[in-house]
Amino acid sequence: MKYKNTLCMLLSALFVVSLLAEPAFSYNRRTPVVETVEKVGPAVVNIRTERVIKRRSTFFGFNDPFFDQFFRDLAPPRVYKTQSLGSGIIIDTKGYILTNAHVVQKASKIYVALPDSRKELEAELVGKAERIDLAVLKIIEEREYPSISPGSSSDLFVGETVIAIGNPLGLGHSVTTGVVSAPRRRIPMKDASFSVFIQTDALINPGNSGGPLLNINGELIGINTAIIEQAQGIGFAVPINVVNRVLADLLKSGEVRRAYLGVIPGRAGKELAGGWGQGGVLVNGVDNKSPAEKAGLRYGDVIVEVEDIPVTTPVEFNSFLQTYLPGNKVRLKVLRGFDLLARDATLAAIPKGYGVHYGEGVFGFSVKASPSGLLVKNVVEGSPAAEAGIESGDRVGEVAGEKPQTVKEYGEVIERYIGREPIRFLIVRGRRGYYIDLP
Repeated sequence: MKYKNTLCMLLSALFVVSLLAEPAFSYNRRTPVVETVEKVGPAVVNIRTERVIKRRSTFFGFNDPFFDQFFRDLAPPRVYKTQSLGSGIIIDTKGYILTNAHVVQKASKIYVALPDSRKELEAELVGKAERIDLAVLKIIEEREYPSISPGSSSDLFVGETVIAIGNPLGLGHSVTTGVVSAPRRRIPMKDASFSVFIQTDALINPGNSGGPLLNINGELIGINTAIIEQAQGIGFAVPINVVNRVLADLLKSGEVRRAYLGVIPGRAGKELAGGWGQGGVLVNGVDNKSPAEKAGLRYGDVIVEVEDIPVTTPVEFNSFLQTYLPGNKVRLKVLRGFDLLARDATLAAIPKGYGVHYGEGVFGFSVKASPSGLLVKNVVEGSPAAEAGIESGDRVGEVAGEKPQTVKEYGEVIERYIGREPIRFLIVRGRRGYYIDLP
């Protein structure tokens, strides 16, 4: 019995010693993820925006739209304030911030908070490119801020580790990790165009939008976006190479200059595209001395890819070109008969008055000014305008909700909406008018 008690005491002592002793090995907890968050975290900001909404209402209910509207117009407007949250990354010690355009959409006030301070700082909108879902802000208070320079997204590997930092649900800094699923994922958008994103399985939730996507070395490779509503368990980010292309324009003028190739695009079905994917973009015309002509494009060619990204409609084609600037080079893959050709084009600035020429080529009618407004001058036989029944002498009342009165104004509206077709026109004949979307 005494022997057993002694043995039990000895085993108990050995157990206690083993608990107190250092483990035979241990993992290095200071991983690259930890070091990246420590390095970049101070430059990640929370963004809070305020939006003022004015709305007229009335307590009278006549169940008659005319009287309800009449009394609503007489009532004083009620002012509401709404708030939204997002994230951003400081890219310059002067306080310039990259975020998503939808984070600051229609904001009347923008505030940012640095992680080391509870004090909010007011910021101003410098520029935005809605097509890319990108915006640039600047903190108004002048001092030196922690920052990280944009890196490169041209050499991403499928499967490499990425880190997303943001402010989901206003909870403060949160970190998610994942891997790159696709370096250049083509995603269709609501307006029938598409955008190219980095796809990861690092979760991007509301509030995370606008924050940085980083590689394992802490380099900025993308700007996270939660703009894809149907995304579940996956995240998307605007590639930093796209950001780098347009950043100088946004800083200088607040908007992105439109690039010009010089083709009148049409839609080519599978049969015309030789069975290539879902079709392509038919070259219905090539402007003289344009980048397209210099690159060797011809009438009847079918453009099937731009920079190795498939394009199947004129809307997709024009929307993708909007991510490039005058002076940028793009590689096109073109079907000419049964031959697949590669053509390099250096984009240019849009020529003066190009909108009028583009409108005639795409929609199929020209316009002229008159005392009664803008009139249809000529209609091209077999064009979308002719098929819609538009006739010479009809009045163009509206273009995309705007009311141009001169040919110049008409061309300017068309230029703004290139790549966002179809465009809605109000066509008036006599005392009657109708809306039609072209093409």
